[in-house]
Amino acid sequence: MRSPAARMLHINLFIFGCGHHRGAWRHPQSSVERLGDIRYFEELAQIAERGKLDAVFFADGHAAGDVADSSWWYLEPLTTLVAISRATEKIGLISTVSSTFYTPFHAARLLASLDHISGGRMGWNLVTSMFDTEARNHGYEAMPAHADRYRRAEEFADAVLKLWDSWRDDAILCDRHGQYADPNKVQAINHEGEFFLVDGPLNVPRPVQGNPVLFQAGASEHGVNLAAQCAEAIYAVAYDLPAAQAYYRKVKARVKAAGRNNPVPIMPGLVTYVASTEAEALAKQRELDELLPTASSLKQLGLFIEQDCSEWELDAPVPKLPPLDTFSGPKGRYSTILRIIETEKPTLRQLLGRLAAGGGHCTLVGTPEHIAETMQHWFENAGADGFNLMPPSLPSGIADFVDQVVPELQRRGLFRTEYTGSTLREHLGLERPHPR
Repeated sequence: MRSPAARMLHINLFIFGCGHHRGAWRHPQSSVERLGDIRYFEELAQIAERGKLDAVFFADGHAAGDVADSSWWYLEPLTTLVAISRATEKIGLISTVSSTFYTPFHAARLLASLDHISGGRMGWNLVTSMFDTEARNHGYEAMPAHADRYRRAEEFADAVLKLWDSWRDDAILCDRHGQYADPNKVQAINHEGEFFLVDGPLNVPRPVQGNPVLFQAGASEHGVNLAAQCAEAIYAVAYDLPAAQAYYRKVKARVKAAGRNNPVPIMPGLVTYVASTEAEALAKQRELDELLPTASSLKQLGLFIEQDCSEWELDAPVPKLPPLDTFSGPKGRYSTILRIIETEKPTLRQLLGRLAAGGGHCTLVGTPEHIAETMQHWFENAGADGFNLMPPSLPSGIADFVDQVVPELQRRGLFRTEYTGSTLREHLGLERPHPR
C-alpha cells in the first residue's frame, strides 16, 4: 500500500474531435454530427472530471486542412473552454497558444480572463506552430525559420509573464471613498525586444493562479531548451519506455541546469483501447483500423516525413527514410516514426495503422489491469510523471478509461480519489509564483 504522501500520476484528457483515430468519425456510433455542439465538449470534460483527471487539453490549428476527411477544427479552443469552465467545477483547462500567430498582450489578456472565469484552472501550451498553410493565414508567405520561431517563443513567454505580473495581487482596493486600484501596484512593463514592443500594463488584474500553468511540447533542441527555461509541465511523444526515459532524463537535467527546482511534470501521450479481455480490446482497435481512409492517411504520413508517399506499395516494407539529423521538419514525430520502423519493421499498411491513432505515441491495447500496470511501470522507472490521454474514439474512449482504468490506478494508490485543491496548479503540485 502506497503512503498518502506518495507521488501521484498526473492525467490529462486531450480532446480532439471524435477521437484521435483518423477513422473514428466514420464509425456508425461517432459523434461527428455534434462537433459544433458545445454540450458535446462539456460532456467530455464532465466525464474526465468524474474520473478526477487533472485537466482537459485542446490543441489548435490555424488552417482548415483537408475538409474532405478528418478536419475537426470546428470550435475555437479558448472560446470552448469558457463554456467548459461553466459546466465543470474542478478540472483544469488547457489550450494551445501559438507564439508565431498571437501577440503577448492578446494571449495574456485572454488567458488571464479565463483564469478568473474558471477560478484558477487555466493552463496554456506554448507552441511555435508548424505548417506554411497556417502561416499564410497570418500574413507570412511561409513559416519563419525554426530558430527564429523559438527565439520569438522565448520572448513571447517572457512578455506574457511580465504582463501578468504588471498587477500586484493586492492592487485592487475597491475603496468607494478612494481608489479602485493602487496605481503604484499596477506598472507598465516597457518591454522592447527583437520581436515585440509591449508597454503594458495588462488591462486584466493578475490571474487567480498568479500565472496560468505554462506547458510546452517541443522535442527539438530548441524546444527542449525552451521547456527547460520556462515550462512548468511538458507534453511529450514517446513510442516506448526507452524513448520516454531518454527524453525524461534529458529534460530533467536541462531543467536542473537552468537553476530551477520546480517539479516540471512530464506527460507523454497515451492511446488506450480498453476492454475486459485482450481479445475484445484488439477487436476495438481492428474495428477502427478498418475505417481508416488510405489516401488521406498517406497524405498525413507525407506531411510528417516531408515526402510524397502516395505511390508507395502498401504491403511492402517502408522505404528507407533520411536520418533525423538531416530532417528539416518537426523532429519529434519524425523521430518516433523512425523508431517504429526500426523496431517493428512494418509494411506501409501496418505503419499507417500504427499511426492512425496518436501519430506514434505509446499505444496500449488490453485489460484495465494491463494498462494500469504499464502506466505504473513507466511512472516508477523515470519514463513519465503522468500521461496525456489521447482516446482513439470519443466519448467511448474516455468513458472506458474513467470507468475501468482509473479505479485500477486508484486501487494501486497511483491516482487521486478526490480533488484536494481547486486550481490546476494545485492538481499538478505546483506553487503559485510570486510576481517577478
